[in-house]
Amino acid sequence: MTPPPATDAQRTRRRHWRVLKVWTVLLLLAWAVVTFGVAYEARNLSFNFFGWPFSFWVGAQGSVLVYLALVSLYARVARQLDESADLDEQD
Repeated sequence: MTPPPATDAQRTRRRHWRVLKVWTVLLLLAWAVVTFGVAYEARNLSFNFFGWPFSFWVGAQGSVLVYLALVSLYARVARQLDESADLDEQD
């Protein structure tokens, strides 16, 4: 028995979810690069910055700023995708 054909709303929701999953994977890859790649390479930055090793500042401050940017980007993209698929929340 074959399933009934998908409606336009179902196709729109599938496309919405597929695009959102791609964005999620890309942002997770960016998170992994910042978390592991930058922290690993920061050891080569061996000079003091306000009395602390610069690698400490990169790990403690820079990565947090990048994480905030990633979350903000995800929220903006998800909102735009929701609005384009007419899935946004109504107040």
